[in-house]
Amino acid sequence: MTGFLLSYWGGLFENLEIALILFFFIWLLSWAKGTLGSAKLAVLFAFLVTYLTVYSYRELVWLTVLLFLFTTFGKDLFEKVQIFKG
Repeated sequence: MTGFLLSYWGGLFENLEIALILFFFIWLLSWAKGTLGSAKLAVLFAFLVTYLTVYSYRELVWLTVLLFLFTTFGKDLFEKVQIFKG
């Protein structure tokens, strides 16, 4: 029974990481298109950053999830708190 649960949860986390990697690639690609201006350069940049992030440091996939959540929801939180205004 324990082997089944470990294989089930291990497979679930692998699939979740693959979905997060694709999400991170698309998010980075859309940001790079707006910043770099060239679609071909943006694809190259997004692929390179995603490849280095995923295959060199696999645990950074979860850090990118936190970064996405911070950029999505954290801006409004800091505007309400006004921590950086003097």
